[in-house]
Amino acid sequence: MTDVVRHSRKGLFAPFIIVGLLLAAWTGWWFFLARQVEQRLDAQMTVLRGQGWTIKDGGRSLGGWPFRVSLTYAHPSILAPSGHGLAGPALKAEANAWDPVKWVVVAPDGLTLTRPGKGKVGLRGDAIRMSVHGLTQRWPNVALELVNPVFQPLPGAEPFPIARAARLEFYMRPHKAATTTAADDVDVLFRLIEAEGRTRGPVEGLAQDGKLTIQAEAVIERASTLTGMDAAGVFSHWTAAGGRFTRVRGEAQAGESRATLSSDLLVAGPDGRLTGDVSLKAVKPLPAISG
Repeated sequence: MTDVVRHSRKGLFAPFIIVGLLLAAWTGWWFFLARQVEQRLDAQMTVLRGQGWTIKDGGRSLGGWPFRVSLTYAHPSILAPSGHGLAGPALKAEANAWDPVKWVVVAPDGLTLTRPGKGKVGLRGDAIRMSVHGLTQRWPNVALELVNPVFQPLPGAEPFPIARAARLEFYMRPHKAATTTAADDVDVLFRLIEAEGRTRGPVEGLAQDGKLTIQAEAVIERASTLTGMDAAGVFSHWTAAGGRFTRVRGEAQAGESRATLSSDLLVAGPDGRLTGDVSLKAVKPLPAISG
């Protein structure tokens, strides 16, 4: 009679055991990361409140397991000491669990912007998002994008110059060839694309009942002095420290009118005024001037 050889079945369970151990380790990492994010946010909010900021929300929820970390704030409200602020029904911040230095923040239901002394403006759009990358750097990469934004002053507020636009964009990154202290300069770029002014407003007249497109870029030196946001404004400390704009370039187009601006150096004095040589070129300026 032939003996029957029985093979051990332990090897069949080995892959499942390995997967289970990896899943347990990843879950532990996810909860550790989520806790670190919450603690750092709470610490930063405490610092801002100590500087005079008012920060409120209707509750915070955490999610995204297993591959993302997401924080959702209900009815957040942020008000700076200068009186500038924003609020909205919800703000959602999300990052990949394996790359927690890059975050994307979205306002899915729009925002309300507060202007000191001028009232509030409702902001809606197809997309309101901001990405922040390189949080371990002195100055992270920041990209703010509004797609088809619509601006609507709330009752009792002063008019807002822009009614709507195709896009509004702002970008910031560390300047790679800093001329002051290392990594203390930043590149900034602003774009307002196909903006329409409010009825009978200055932008509508400038654009000859058409659309206005603006692009401006510069290098901000001594960016580390851009600290605080008090009643004097976000640039008050920077101007007092002798902040400078270099490589300033700007372009505006409204209907048939077009203008370009450039300056190699603009220096801010203690009084906040910028001084320097500016080159301005205009093509068909009369239609825009006459409105």
